[in-house]
Amino acid sequence: MAADFSQINALDPRTLGNLQRLAKENSPEAAREAAKQFEGLFLQQVLKSMRDASPKNGLFDSEESRMYQGMLDQQLALQLASRGGGVGLAKVIERQLGVGRATADTSGSSPSLDTAIRRSYDAALPAGSAANAAAKSAASAASAPASGLDLPAGAGPRAFVERIWPDAVEASRATGIPARFFVAQAALETGWGKYELKNADGSPSYNLFNIKAGRRWSGDTVSTTTVEYANGTPTRESARFRRYGSYAESFRDYAAMLANNPRYAAVMGQSDASGFARALQSAGYATDPQYADKLTRIIQGNTLRTALAASASRNA
Repeated sequence: MAADFSQINALDPRTLGNLQRLAKENSPEAAREAAKQFEGLFLQQVLKSMRDASPKNGLFDSEESRMYQGMLDQQLALQLASRGGGVGLAKVIERQLGVGRATADTSGSSPSLDTAIRRSYDAALPAGSAANAAAKSAASAASAPASGLDLPAGAGPRAFVERIWPDAVEASRATGIPARFFVAQAALETGWGKYELKNADGSPSYNLFNIKAGRRWSGDTVSTTTVEYANGTPTRESARFRRYGSYAESFRDYAAMLANNPRYAAVMGQSDASGFARALQSAGYATDPQYADKLTRIIQGNTLRTALAASASRNA
């Protein structure tokens, strides 16, 4: 049965991953649909540039309105690329993909889809441009190895809870903080395991709490771009984060940090969800002004409650 790409999001790494898997079958239809998706990436960058050039101090302008505007632009870009032949860029990319798949390397094997895609970007998009960089970044995310959590495709919060629950229990014993609080914070920091920090080669960093590598940290690190808030305004910056050898090590290090750093004295032993979250924010754990509220909602939310109940029932 042919895949239906009509309702998918061009900037969803899972979508790109599905297209890559189909392209391994040398399907011309997969190459055609992939080209449309990457034309959507280009158009989304065009729309973003237009938004950035517009005044942003209007009566209804806010972080929330800009977020929803960006989501709308993503889908608008996909629709523009999908209707009436788009702007023609997809045809160029499709030709490049076809050449990349049909031409053998000196080793006698066809280049990977990643290689073909990157060749198409360099031919179709200006080198060093925002659209070129964004498209390559999206492809890298799609082709990266599976999360170190080893969760099955489409796995939800229950699988995430079951994977880290034993380590959360150990951290609870060391700090007096309920294990579910740790699970909720790991869920907030990683999007229920979907956005765990990765090394350059796509392997897991095992850093579930996004703990940065300060001057006193002597272990391995992983660098990435992160969003920090200054006076309530989000900014992007490059930062180094701690890298561990396992999730158990990540939990142990976090528990030790809470126990040994005087900044977090008010966090230790907290059994109230809101008290735990606000103590963390007051101690400077995160710069997001909404961090405590977000964490409290996850701890008290139905998603975590249902996942914990399902996990407990399965292991009973």
